[in-house]
Amino acid sequence: MTRGQLIQRLNELRSLPAETEVIEFKEAKNNFHFDKLGKYFSALSNEANLKGKAEAWLIFGIENKDHRIVGSRYRHGDRSGLDSLKGEIAEKTTNRITFIEIYELNLPEGRVIMFQIPAAPRGFPIAWAGHYHGRDGEELSPLNLEEIERIREQATRIDWSAATCEGATIEDLHPEAIRVAREKFKVKNQRLATEMDDWDDLTFLSKAKIIIGNRITRTAIILLGKPESEYFINPAVARITWLLKDKENHEKDYQHFTCPFLLAVDGVFGKIRNLKYRYIKEDTLFPEEVDQFDPFTIREALSNCIAHQDYSCGGRVNVVEREDGYLTFTNLGEFLPGSIETVIESEEPPAYYRNSFLVNAMVNLNMIDTVGSGIKRMFRLQREKFFPMPDYDISGGKVKATLTGKVLDIDFARVLARNPGLSFFEILMLDKVQKKKELSDHEISYLKDRQLIEGRKPNFHISFSIAEKTGRKAEYIRNRGLKDQHYKDLILEFIGQYGAATKAEIDKLILDLLPNVLSPKQQENKVRNLVYSMSKRDKTIVNEGTRRKPVWRMSQP
Repeated sequence: MTRGQLIQRLNELRSLPAETEVIEFKEAKNNFHFDKLGKYFSALSNEANLKGKAEAWLIFGIENKDHRIVGSRYRHGDRSGLDSLKGEIAEKTTNRITFIEIYELNLPEGRVIMFQIPAAPRGFPIAWAGHYHGRDGEELSPLNLEEIERIREQATRIDWSAATCEGATIEDLHPEAIRVAREKFKVKNQRLATEMDDWDDLTFLSKAKIIIGNRITRTAIILLGKPESEYFINPAVARITWLLKDKENHEKDYQHFTCPFLLAVDGVFGKIRNLKYRYIKEDTLFPEEVDQFDPFTIREALSNCIAHQDYSCGGRVNVVEREDGYLTFTNLGEFLPGSIETVIESEEPPAYYRNSFLVNAMVNLNMIDTVGSGIKRMFRLQREKFFPMPDYDISGGKVKATLTGKVLDIDFARVLARNPGLSFFEILMLDKVQKKKELSDHEISYLKDRQLIEGRKPNFHISFSIAEKTGRKAEYIRNRGLKDQHYKDLILEFIGQYGAATKAEIDKLILDLLPNVLSPKQQENKVRNLVYSMSKRDKTIVNEGTRRKPVWRMSQP
């Protein structure tokens, strides 16, 4: 949130006549007991879930009766004191759940700290130090058994896309779509290429995990169904609308597509004009011309919409092409990873997908990549053309991804072209500058310190007179960071020498080596992702301790 948005949100909360189960004010003028903070986290998180809220708020520096700002000195000073709270709280909560964000506002009346607390995940009540807490009005209280069960019962997720369609048969699927599906499956599974030539259609569909026990699933209808078979998924719809708008945002053309989506993707792709973009030739750093939109990026964005659409909402996928160089893809449903930064940073697969059966089928048919790698590649392809980064708007219960098919700020393009060592986070910060988005104080300080921006708040502009011209190449290498394998080798060397490593020892070994551009939370996530990769994928280490207090040793051959 921006400072203005935070102040507006704070004023809204202060205007409430009293505290609620999901809002708590505390004066916390000088200190606040850590254990009580954890209990409030558990209680507010659980109550937000039970009340159907996305979040709860705990606010320090506010008197709890008349909601006056009295100011708090809780962990006053270095911002790292507040940032470290996330890890400290996570150590003693269920599934290491922690704050969405901790905001610090220095107002004329005093300092206010706003803890944004996420609702307990569906099916998982949040405990603090092994105990579940809730609220009885404004007071802390144990979460009763009935409330615990209400949250746990939410864990019974029904995968809409895996349900079978009563009365549907293979005759309701499109023969051409099945033929194309076979070709795509063969590309993805070349070791089965010869064998699958002998499969009949039902065997193929079962092997590709598109049907279940010869029964036609909703996934099969969406991807391979005849257009007239769409009624099998009613009241859901299988629709994609392509819309062309001129520079004044007036509609010029449109077309609707329905199942089979496997073929519709090519249909939509064919409608998008994807003109050539010609650079202003200043030097040899820029190519003469490129496609406005990389074909992979178009297909990946559209396929992601199909895979993650919340079909229970009864809406359609929209693709809007604008003549001034923008392409927008929209699907219904919350963005389950929480933020696009989470997808980019994480090396772990998502905990679950909305349409797991559909996602797996699309992976098997080579329509999408998994574990966010497709989104990461979209960002990389934009960077390679020196174009702006993709924009994601995940508000309002839908996901809107916008691609820009042109250079917005020539200085941004120059910086990317002349400095291939820029980190992803530096590029994202510079992208915010060229799009005139608000920067945090940390981002401003970081970019100014490295002479990447000039000007005064809020009117910053990009400077391309950086590392190579200021003698700060070593610092840029430091901020770019090392390859993941280097960090993994250090962990293995440590365990090899000392026999085992605790979480604290791995943190001490790795954290100081990570790029300065990463925030403390991002650095913590990076280390966690490295260890996860080593244990779950590389299988080079194994935890012989507990989940809360892991002790990592070498895996036995």
